[in-house]
Amino acid sequence: MGSRKHNRAEQINEARKTAAFASLRNCPTSPRKMRLIADMIRGMKVELALNVLKHSPKEASGRMHKLLLSALANWQAKNEGVRIEDTSLYIKEVGVDGGRSLKRIRTAPQGRAHRIRKRSNHVTLLIDNRVAQEK
Repeated sequence: MGSRKHNRAEQINEARKTAAFASLRNCPTSPRKMRLIADMIRGMKVELALNVLKHSPKEASGRMHKLLLSALANWQAKNEGVRIEDTSLYIKEVGVDGGRSLKRIRTAPQGRAHRIRKRSNHVTLLIDNRVAQEK
């Protein structure tokens, strides 16, 4: 049982050597809106995803575009001497989790008050080389 866990840990470490990730914390967009963008680009090639995000009318796509550029820069720092054009990078994982909610009060009729939750989210993006994974 222990050797299986050890082998799995080695596989994960090997995968992390080629992959690069970037994370965005406390992004002031609701997680539901950000997940729409994440689902749209999950599994895409990086070049195609950058074009899709750049031309998407949604507000969250600008933040995701910037995060993808950051992950790309992290990949370049990890793999010096390798050209991006020669690799087939793709978005391996995109995770969107709920972040901290700011609670605000909006006045309501007859002396009452309604609570407004301004939601935020945490995004984690992982890119990897498709050719290196097949080997």
